[in-house]
Order: sequence, then C-alpha cells, then structure tokens
Amino acid sequence: MKKLVYLISPNEIKKQFYEDLNKVLSYGNVKFFQLRLKKIKKNNLLRIAKKIRKITYKHKVKLIINDNYNLVSKTKADGCHMGQLDGSFKTAKKKLKNKILGITCHGSIELAKEAVKQKASYVAFGSFFKSKLKPGAKKADQKIMLEVKKKIKLPIVVIGGINNFNYKKFIKLGAKYIAISSFIWDNPKLKPEIAIKKFK
Repeated sequence: MKKLVYLISPNEIKKQFYEDLNKVLSYGNVKFFQLRLKKIKKNNLLRIAKKIRKITYKHKVKLIINDNYNLVSKTKADGCHMGQLDGSFKTAKKKLKNKILGITCHGSIELAKEAVKQKASYVAFGSFFKSKLKPGAKKADQKIMLEVKKKIKLPIVVIGGINNFNYKKFIKLGAKYIAISSFIWDNPKLKPEIAIKKFK
C-alpha cells in the first residue's frame, strides 16, 4: 500500500491514545507521524515521545518532532518539522545532520524556495481549509499547488482541513503526502482505526 498519510498527533495525549495509534499505524498507509504538543512540560514530552517511538518503529513509520529539534536525538526520532517562527533552519539542519527537516511554507512559493536553499527534506503547504487543530492558521490558495509542482522539486505535504472527500484532489495537484489529524483523532462518527482506512 502506498504510504500517503502524514499523521499529526492530537493536541492532548490520553491513556487510550497509544492503543489507538498502534491500530491506526497497523493499517499501513502512514509514512510520517508528527508529535505536536504545544503546552506541555519538557520531561512529559520526552516520556510521551519515547512511548510513541516504540510504536512508530514497530510499524516502520517515521517519527517527526514538531518545533523542537533538540528533542530529536533524545527520542531517537527521525526528524523535525519547523514553522516559520520556530527558530533558525540553518541551526536545525546542523543539529539534525542526516535527519529529516520539514518546513512550513503556508501559501508562499518564496518560502518554499528558501526551504530548498536550507536543504529541507519536504515542504508543507496550507492551511487549505478550516482546521480544528489550528483554527487560526494562515490560509493557502489551492492554485499555489500548480506553481509549486513546477518550481519546487521537494516532496509536498498539504495540510489544513484535509478529509476523505478532498484529499484525492491534492494528490492529483502534486502533493506527495496529506497531513491529517482531526479527521482521525477528533471524528465524532468514526473510530481512529476506521477513519484512517478512508485514505488510500
């Protein structure tokens, strides 16, 4: 099965989460799992990341830490994802050496070109729709995808309100991975292990 899903954690990790994650990753369509916890103490984050690492390793899924490149080596994660305000990409790249570095480019081709210069591993575009995970996120126009496909030779991740109805459109537009979170973890109709099966 093609691994097209870039799965992002819920905002809060509850006890049941680890079991759910194991079931979700066992389906086989997730390439990356990003741990994104903004309001949490460092020692708690480290503990959670180590538990998640065991699950991602078992399912051959790349573990990406959001923002915190210093945590990557401590957790044996595969890389880091950084937003435009998360510090120096240059410093991150030096620290990460052969690890993955993903960069948020919102809806800007200029930011994507800069990410290429910084030797990013992939570029993320969005938010394309309203998203529960990041309700205040900058909006991106879908038309940007056509320009990105022509000018940027890095794998493209799309993010923001992606669901089972709209994801195929983005794959056709040139996205290699679709970032999803709320549809899996905060879906009132589907359990996580059922929701993940909608993306293939």
